[in-house]
Amino acid sequence: MVLLAATLLAGETQRRIYTARADAEFQRAQARFRAAPDNPTNAWQFARAAFECAEFADSDTRRAGLAAQGMAACRQSLAREPHSAAAHYYLAMNLGQQARTEFLGALKLVREMEREFKAAGELDPHFDQAGPERNLSLIYRDAPGWPASIGSRPKARASSEQAVSLAPDYPGNSLNLIECYLIWDEGAAAQRELQRLDALWPAAQTTLAGARWESFWDDWSTRRQTVRRKISLLFPPRSP
Repeated sequence: MVLLAATLLAGETQRRIYTARADAEFQRAQARFRAAPDNPTNAWQFARAAFECAEFADSDTRRAGLAAQGMAACRQSLAREPHSAAAHYYLAMNLGQQARTEFLGALKLVREMEREFKAAGELDPHFDQAGPERNLSLIYRDAPGWPASIGSRPKARASSEQAVSLAPDYPGNSLNLIECYLIWDEGAAAQRELQRLDALWPAAQTTLAGARWESFWDDWSTRRQTVRRKISLLFPPRSP
């Protein structure tokens, strides 16, 4: 119990650090955007900061408010520059935050997210480490299927595998693919991808280093432990 309490306290402390960093970056990006709102880079970077700040929001009201600001910045930018992959991408990401705060309206937002991620991917498939395909895979995996929504295992498979193909050294893409394989009871495929992830992990830790990546590594490490446990249950070590 003492160890569990210490672990929970450490996790909460780390979350406060990540929240403070996201809030500070949001303030900086907001100041740049307000100073030059017609600058397309300022617009999408502000939308990115709004999305990342919303990740740590402590209420649906705050999450929705941050998402609304990010969406507005992207839509204003796209009205002037419709071929911005970044603006399409972060519009979709903030739509996702908005969807987390809704129930009945979430399915409508999912279709708009799909459209914006597709637009971003057509303009720059490598943006955010193959982010358009990575996020499309999650939509297709988790959304209800036809006729209620756009969920589709074939589309989820195609997008998750395409994301790995486009950015093979990015841990988030590999983890998404492993999680998909496990959901679909494809243990052998999950095991192969985990072995590939383990091989790329040390180099990725060097490449994706610094304060910005700390919250990502916390998430990825937790998920890697989870999928490793699940795979070990499917393929227990052989007795000597």
